[in-house]
Amino acid sequence: MSDATPLVTAFHDPDTFSNQYVIACPATKRCAIIDPVLDFDAKAGATATTQADSLLAHVEKEGLTIEWILDTHPHADHISAAAYLKERTGAPMAIGEKVVEVQELWKAIYNRPDFPADGSQWDRLFAEGDTFTIGDLDAKVLFSPGHTLASITYVIGDAAFVHDTLFMPDGGTARADFPGASASRLWNSIQDIMALPDATRIFTGHDYQPNGREPRWESTVGEQRATNIHLTKAEDEAAFVALREARDRTLPMPRLILHALQVNMNGGRLPEPEDNGMRYLKFPLDALSRSS
Repeated sequence: MSDATPLVTAFHDPDTFSNQYVIACPATKRCAIIDPVLDFDAKAGATATTQADSLLAHVEKEGLTIEWILDTHPHADHISAAAYLKERTGAPMAIGEKVVEVQELWKAIYNRPDFPADGSQWDRLFAEGDTFTIGDLDAKVLFSPGHTLASITYVIGDAAFVHDTLFMPDGGTARADFPGASASRLWNSIQDIMALPDATRIFTGHDYQPNGREPRWESTVGEQRATNIHLTKAEDEAAFVALREARDRTLPMPRLILHALQVNMNGGRLPEPEDNGMRYLKFPLDALSRSS
């Protein structure tokens, strides 16, 4: 792997607490966008592209060329703007190959038997250990399941984009109680990330601003190992699983999970308009209730 240092610009979405990234190669001005957000007002059923357009404005201002539009997993807390960005730029979309397992799971929940659960909605499906480039930057894929069946980490130069695996050290780790999730698998994925060099920069996909502090998104492997509030309390897998599962039992489901998954399992594409020109989302009742 290259020891080159990518230029990383973060964009925090205060509505979903999501961190989006533009990762640029300093030498070639080639870049990738990771985990872009499509704005969605659940009360009004209204979509907008404010967040995604801010990424494009940054790309234009810096004279960058987009090589990749990357998602770390099918998100449950925001709608992906990947399809919108591909439409605007022509850049290829990519995600982890295990997305097909998420598609199979959620097409059953949404009762969509004809939905193509084959990952064909993306231009490339990454497997564990796959490599690719962003300009002169070398990038490698780690399979990081636990939060979802399909979560991956992008290691690009000296930076790792872990999304919902680790949070900032004062935020701990991601939940592991969605359909197909596993606290045990999350623990093992975290160990793979902690095996990276101590100086590796860790970029998280969310920041919920503990104690009302300003949004943050960057730490290091060394910082995470020494100060992460969950990792320092859990000496082994069993302790971590107990801690994580106890915490998850107190959490409500994300407010946009049923809105987002039906779009994100389709590569961020909104439902096709019906004969009246309107698009409609579909909601299974009681599918995610704690007693089901």
